[in-house]
Amino acid sequence: MMESMDPARQAALRDLPSIDRLAGNSRLADFPEPIRLAAARHAVTAVRRALIAGKPVAESIEDVAFNWALAAGRNSVRPVINGSGVILHTGLGRARLAEAAVSAIQEAAAHHATVEFDLLSGARGDRQDHLRDLICELTDAPDALVVNSCAAAVLLGLAALAGGKKVLLSRGQMVEIGGSFRMPDIVRQSGAILTEVGCTNKTHLRDYEEAIDSQTALLLRCHPSNYRITGFTNEPSLPELASLAKAHGIRLMDDVGSGCLVDTARFGLPAEPRFGDALREGADVTMASGDKMLGGPQAGIILGKPEVIRLLKDHPIARAVRIDKLTVAGLAATLRLYREGRELEIPTLWALARTPDEVQQDAEQLAGAYQRARVEPGLTETGGGSLPGYGVATFRCGLPSDSPDQLAYQLRQGEPAIVPRIERGLVWLDPRTMTASEVEAAAARLKELSP
Repeated sequence: MMESMDPARQAALRDLPSIDRLAGNSRLADFPEPIRLAAARHAVTAVRRALIAGKPVAESIEDVAFNWALAAGRNSVRPVINGSGVILHTGLGRARLAEAAVSAIQEAAAHHATVEFDLLSGARGDRQDHLRDLICELTDAPDALVVNSCAAAVLLGLAALAGGKKVLLSRGQMVEIGGSFRMPDIVRQSGAILTEVGCTNKTHLRDYEEAIDSQTALLLRCHPSNYRITGFTNEPSLPELASLAKAHGIRLMDDVGSGCLVDTARFGLPAEPRFGDALREGADVTMASGDKMLGGPQAGIILGKPEVIRLLKDHPIARAVRIDKLTVAGLAATLRLYREGRELEIPTLWALARTPDEVQQDAEQLAGAYQRARVEPGLTETGGGSLPGYGVATFRCGLPSDSPDQLAYQLRQGEPAIVPRIERGLVWLDPRTMTASEVEAAAARLKELSP
């Protein structure tokens, strides 16, 4: 292979430094020895492969080693400024936590904590005690259980209530959400037997009734949290399903999705089912995510009748999907904000509650830092599988560029990292989710990149 290369590439290959020599380069002197050696190995391997393949080598080998060492020493989970126009951006971790929740998590992480310990008696406690009363108070639920995600809550509910028996689910609710989470697959993995009823756009109460037999244990309703079916449609109401389930001596489980605790109409959004409504309308058990409209850490919150919650809590899967102490601390702090009437301190609700005028001022501050930028009205999406197809009025800053992809890349790679959106040949930043300090930091970054 060396014989088929041009002389310049042959010479470059022969001149590649040894690992030890490159690791001793002065530019790597401030890094620990294991990082210096790993960076040198990476750089020599990468440059050798590029030369053999005939690809251009834009950086010096010292630059390749230095940049690799920098990246290796940086946490891969980095803070970003969210200018994407999506509040609950799943790729960015969904709900941003309130300061009270962050403080509670930090305190729990830094110390031993009373996760399952009763200071009064000195006996072992229950981690659910930190959350159960708060959840029941805010939702009027008779009992509650929290696990590590809503997917886990659904899996646990199905396994405990319908393992080995039939579960009826409308074809219009055969949802798939991010990461290829498919409701039919979860039903099967739980050990339950899936029975599809109705059609994609229309399912009637009689479809459920005709499918019920002696092996049916559960009616499952799944809120279409990340899509909408419009037009010629029909779905039985929850009270209708509850009456049918009661008449046949089976249970009704409702996966409500977003876990909303407030009236979304106050933000100019359509009414989202509030967490707890399903129980009032006759469901035996309902579950939702903690990191969507509720605005807390990732968790699966389950509400239900005490006898149903007991079945779930006693099932072996409950141990496998239990919450850790950091989730307990963060979720409890978030719920206390609701109880104290301080819910607008929760960043998700704060972002939804901001007026268009407030957001416009921030957008104009961003635009003032970049030549030929413009401000236009738009919509901020709720995201996270909440209120699909709807948004709140916003103002966005549009950044012109000869190469929008390159500009977006520069924004993401900078410090601080900024996540924009590309539309209509412009790079857009929606400041609805940005704090005042983030707007200032983003404006400073735009000044550096302005043409």
